[in-house]
Amino acid sequence: MAAPRPRRSVSVRDPSDVCERLGGAGSWDALEWTKIESVTRSVSHVNLEFFLEAERVVEEGHGVVLVNTDEAGTLFVTNFRLLFLSDGTRNIVPLGTIPLATIEKFNKMVVKIQSAPRQTDKSSSRRLLQIIGKDMRIIVFGFRPRTKQRRVIFDALSRCTKPARIWDLYAFTCGPSKFSNPNPKVRLLNEYFRLLGKGFHRASMSMIEDDSFALSNDLWRISDTNSNYTMCQSYPFALVVPKNISDEEVIQASTFRARCRIPVVSWCHPGTGAVLARSSQPLVGLMMNMRSNADEKLVAALCTQLVDGKGSRKLYIADARPRKNALANGAMGGGSESSSNYFHSEIVFFGIDNIYAMRESFARLRDYLDTHGAASSDGMSSFLRHGGWTWGGGNLSSMSASVSTLGDSGWLIHVQSVLAGSAWIAARVALESASVLVHCSDGWDRTSQLVSLANLMLDPYYRTFTGFQALVEKDWLAFGHPFSDRVGMPSISGTSFELTRQSSTESFSSSPMRQSSGSFTPQASNSSHALNNYSPIFLQWVDCVSQLLRIYPFAFEFSSTFLVDFLDCVLSCRFGNFLCNSEKERQQCGVYEACGCLWAYLADLRSSEGSSHAHHNLFYHPLKHNGPLLPPAAALAPTLWPQFHLRWACPSESQAGELEAECRNMAIKFSELQKAKEVAEMKAKEYLVAMETLNAELRNEKQVSSSAMNLAKRASKESAVVKRAIQSLGCTVNFSSSGDCTVDVESNPTETPQKIMHSPPRRESDGTMGHDDKSDLSVSITVVADDVASSSPLGRVCETLCPLRTRDGGCQWPDAACAQLGSQFVGLKANFDAFDRLSIYDGYFQSE
Repeated sequence: MAAPRPRRSVSVRDPSDVCERLGGAGSWDALEWTKIESVTRSVSHVNLEFFLEAERVVEEGHGVVLVNTDEAGTLFVTNFRLLFLSDGTRNIVPLGTIPLATIEKFNKMVVKIQSAPRQTDKSSSRRLLQIIGKDMRIIVFGFRPRTKQRRVIFDALSRCTKPARIWDLYAFTCGPSKFSNPNPKVRLLNEYFRLLGKGFHRASMSMIEDDSFALSNDLWRISDTNSNYTMCQSYPFALVVPKNISDEEVIQASTFRARCRIPVVSWCHPGTGAVLARSSQPLVGLMMNMRSNADEKLVAALCTQLVDGKGSRKLYIADARPRKNALANGAMGGGSESSSNYFHSEIVFFGIDNIYAMRESFARLRDYLDTHGAASSDGMSSFLRHGGWTWGGGNLSSMSASVSTLGDSGWLIHVQSVLAGSAWIAARVALESASVLVHCSDGWDRTSQLVSLANLMLDPYYRTFTGFQALVEKDWLAFGHPFSDRVGMPSISGTSFELTRQSSTESFSSSPMRQSSGSFTPQASNSSHALNNYSPIFLQWVDCVSQLLRIYPFAFEFSSTFLVDFLDCVLSCRFGNFLCNSEKERQQCGVYEACGCLWAYLADLRSSEGSSHAHHNLFYHPLKHNGPLLPPAAALAPTLWPQFHLRWACPSESQAGELEAECRNMAIKFSELQKAKEVAEMKAKEYLVAMETLNAELRNEKQVSSSAMNLAKRASKESAVVKRAIQSLGCTVNFSSSGDCTVDVESNPTETPQKIMHSPPRRESDGTMGHDDKSDLSVSITVVADDVASSSPLGRVCETLCPLRTRDGGCQWPDAACAQLGSQFVGLKANFDAFDRLSIYDGYFQSE
């Protein structure tokens, strides 16, 4: 016989158990309420930087304690969120701050504390307010006794969390601000153009207003049949249908599908022509014998000829529901197709549960995390609760039992079912070139999950920031996922538009609503959890995307942090993108003009830091996974999403992104080093160019120096030649350091040489130069440079002694016996009688 199963810890959602926990020793007895001083600060003294644009305080409570962390502070109810400000640090406490739209329900609770035996006072009570969030958190606030603060906060939450009109939401109060919201119809048409291979066309509002967007290719066309939402109120204004199906046949086929949601193309393979289509269930009736020729023709048109022309492609009709649920819907006119009525088709049932089963599974998972988390809503750690029995005090069986409650929640099983179904669809399209038609009951919950996830696996474009936005806007927003109903926000139903929306035909739940055990009941609750259509369908899909990101870390441009922030924005209803239940309702409410855009907000966050922002996946490698992702069944075992599921109950353990953060820091440092390296390389190139320039200049200088040396040698040779010539004339020229020169002229070798001192010339009255006529030979010697003729001593000698010099420095007899040698001029001027007696041969001017 199996051993009895250990007693399961009851979560704080059971108010009677809250009474037991908070009233026991070691919990709230340590809190001394009398020591919490009353805070009298008014709202005007609160740091306004904590508030968003157009955010205003509705009510506030002082001396409030956040039981989860045992922290005192001030609690504010604004028109957007419940904000908890720590009295110690005066900073916002993230755990105690939650957008109003993210609150699923809240309850008032009372914990009675027994007095000591010797005290005659009656038992006191502690007043609590429990907040259950749609983002996996359960928080409890404690209020001071004998005050009306809890009532004030509770009444404010009752008014603000469930506004009567959609226009009372913060998204409308804040307005578009700097995050303007362009009309998504234009982006939907651009995505259609891309799918049809017409990406060079760009859509515009004028094209939509004129209904001139009906483009087509060889197989498919964009139809404007639903441009005024007359055929189907929950479908977009433009639909992609087979080219050979007329608009009249489309309208006729819509009468055979639930809520007129006909089979339309969601994605088409650019190479093989296979398509992924979606619709709602057929109205085959209780006997499963109703048929529609228009519907059968439309579905058959999805099976186009194969590219090689060898027959028609196969069609799979994927029914997301369990088979028994599909049969049960037949009693209400719905049901599923018969393969005998649809050519070359095969019916497959995926067995995914309905929205109510998902809601209950999500609630059980939230209870499990709160009960076994490190920061539970009763203020106690799971290691200390009930003497540590949660972990069995080392008892392995008790530990296994507590962990098995995670499996009891069923959440991971549901996630795996959606992942497996989507992978199966993607494999049929990619590997078999088959077309797949997906539907559930209404075609807006499980159908949106399967189709969009299969698109994400098939098309790498959807794994980028831009493609992810296009995917969500196409398969979730445009095709009418009822966000207002599933998130629990008001829509325009009941307003002057009177667009009432019927509940799903699949309204029965596979598991009954769990009732609270014990005799304690909440004093009040703001809503009945079992009587609305709230369900975390979109949250579950994002969870599936995070599982794919975990399996294929190189295939996605965005990170898990981006998915968490994106999901928080959706649940908060801060922006208008995910308000209302359909494209038609958002258009009638004027959401696009009156509210901000979530996508613009996230893009603005990324632009602040570029590719180093936390939303960017550091490991993204587009070429590594540039085709479809087809995960095998063994790889589809899901795990908890730490960044989302564990961030409130186990904050330390939820930091699975710490490794990514460290890698991001390393990448930033590497980028900085890379930039520094580039700068250094540029400087090195500059230095190299400068060195080459200097080398060239040095070579030029060497050439100039070599030329100067050659000229100097040549001038030296010329000087030697001139010297020998002068010596042959019997003249000796001496230069002094002062620049004066002395010319010794020998008229006869035996006679004593006559010395002539050169001085500035003395002019006679008749304008001629005075000379000594005792010598029969007079010599004038001049050595002149090209550029400065009179700068050398020889030049001055020439100017002084030459009788042919003019006053302006010219020569009256340029053809005299003057020889031009290199850069010097040597002039020898004498009377002709003396030169007749001389013989100067050319040998004087030859090199020695």
